[in-house]
Amino acid sequence: MSLLRVGRSPGWPVVLSDGPVLLRPYRRSDAAAWSEVRRANRAWLAPWESALPGGWDELNSPAAFRWVHRDQRRSARTGEGMPFAVCLREQERERLVGHLNIGSMVRRAFCSAYAGYWVDSRVAGQGVIPTALALAVDHAFGPGGLHRIEVNIRPENKPSRRVVEKLGFREESYHVRYMHIDGAWRDHIGYAMTSEEVAAEGGLLARWHRLRATAG
Repeated sequence: MSLLRVGRSPGWPVVLSDGPVLLRPYRRSDAAAWSEVRRANRAWLAPWESALPGGWDELNSPAAFRWVHRDQRRSARTGEGMPFAVCLREQERERLVGHLNIGSMVRRAFCSAYAGYWVDSRVAGQGVIPTALALAVDHAFGPGGLHRIEVNIRPENKPSRRVVEKLGFREESYHVRYMHIDGAWRDHIGYAMTSEEVAAEGGLLARWHRLRATAG
């Protein structure tokens, strides 16, 4: 793993990488790539996301990205989140293939946050998001100063559940009618992890590498 601090705010901004997987802050120049991935993955992503007024293409256009990027910058600036563009490094270029956010961050005695993510279906199943989540969680538990990360997932979203279950997140709760998604209030399963649960293993990324080596 490599880690490059590029600012003075606690835990942010930062660039994280492991092999071809790269996490970095979004740039204004990501608009076209972000829009292409989002539009190409409508059937893959729309059932799991809260709906806003407007059509999918409109909400995921390069123009709409300006509002997304502005909101992400505000969240990071106020210390409420760490929004990452998930990229794959391919020879001399990088390709945006997903998103991961450590958000709703609370400090003081709680030191907790929620993680959310999505990935391009064209690279799903290649270990991109488990690697990205492991990188982000290790950073959140280290320079980010957090103690606990939660992930809430609809029971029907088996690919997303596999990500956290492979990494060893605990299933600890069931939230009835938790969030309004795809036209109705949807139940979610709550997963969580604390820093102590991976400290002895050298971090979550180290655990993930060992799991992949064993499986391979």
